[in-house]
Amino acid sequence: MIDLLNNDISENELLEFDEELLRILLVDRTTSKNIIWGTDDYQEYGYGFNKTDAIDIDKITGNEYGHLIMSRSMKSRDQQKTRTQEKAEVFTPSWLCNKQNNLADVSFFGKEGTFNEETEFGWHINSDKVEFPQGKTWQDYVLNNVLEITCGEAPYLVSRYDTTTGEKIAINERIGLLDRKFRVISENVVIGEKWLEWSIKAIKHIYGFELQGDSLLIARENVLFTFVDYYYQRFSKIPNKNLLREVAEIISWNLWQMDGLSMSVPYSFLGKENTNEGIFTNDDYFQDEKGIDSCVGFGESIIEYKKGKYCLIKDWDTGEIDTVLNLFHHRYGKYI
Repeated sequence: MIDLLNNDISENELLEFDEELLRILLVDRTTSKNIIWGTDDYQEYGYGFNKTDAIDIDKITGNEYGHLIMSRSMKSRDQQKTRTQEKAEVFTPSWLCNKQNNLADVSFFGKEGTFNEETEFGWHINSDKVEFPQGKTWQDYVLNNVLEITCGEAPYLVSRYDTTTGEKIAINERIGLLDRKFRVISENVVIGEKWLEWSIKAIKHIYGFELQGDSLLIARENVLFTFVDYYYQRFSKIPNKNLLREVAEIISWNLWQMDGLSMSVPYSFLGKENTNEGIFTNDDYFQDEKGIDSCVGFGESIIEYKKGKYCLIKDWDTGEIDTVLNLFHHRYGKYI
């Protein structure tokens, strides 16, 4: 039987526990397909493992591929070096994530040391109940949107383990921004149904994007099983499959695959389509809200220059689905 509280849960175990749950964790909400590999690290395995190929369940499970997806700390030094050189992948140790998360909280609370006191390469948890400044409530903190850009395995959002060493972090010692939301919920909510309601709201208000599909899958798993950890701490049992699927759906929207430079689906650049080349100049192009540069023309004299498909994201407060450009850059400009 799968242990959902284990620090390292394999895709084989997830498949055995609930195939639908694994399917949800792999979906790309913009394309309605699966997320793609987004890296050439796996192309040696042949067909279906190139960077633009979808990550299908049969490519990450079974005897042959069941241990293919692994966290950065478990990869070989050569693999880590290659990904650093080619993708600028450098994971931040938890003590440094904590320092930076504390800076964000100073701006909210107006003081230092709300959740912990920093040491040279660590921290000491402040076990006193979190107090909120005048004019702000614990609900405001839970509903405060946070975004981890190029999130990797999401160490700023959740801290089940140190991404550089793989060392497990006890639930009461965690420093992720979602961990902090769970803490203030647990300190302020007595009724179990209310705890669950606010915990789901907390997950709806954390975001992250990543280009490499293997890291994104791990990030999604880390957020899901962080929820499992806190649920177990509260109720002394594991959430049922329907609840886990509901939470996984939220996560699949909020942690998405994206080229951060163009805010579009990775490798969705399709090049230039000419039906009557030479009639129009670059000055004739305009960009629409879907990220497609189209030429103003008439009849058959049309040129399209497809720059890529903007990624979609969901605003859980309104239920609105829109592009990342509109929801974050235009509405929440401070986050990008």
